[in-house]
Amino acid sequence: MVKLRLRDNENVNDAVKRFRKLVEHAGIKREMRKREYYEKPSDERRRNRRRAEMRVKSSQRQPQIGG
Repeated sequence: MVKLRLRDNENVNDAVKRFRKLVEHAGIKREMRKREYYEKPSDERRRNRRRAEMRVKSSQRQPQIGG
């Protein structure tokens, strides 16, 4: 849970900015998007496996020399 207390003489806009950063840092935004639609367990596993394959493939790439 994210809690925010206004500081002395703090502008509302600054407090909103701090709140947004706290929410993003806590991962609430990502969790909301993840739970927005139901994803079948098999689809989730497939997505995670493809992400892992791409990560391995990009790490095995040879660095380009030159240009």
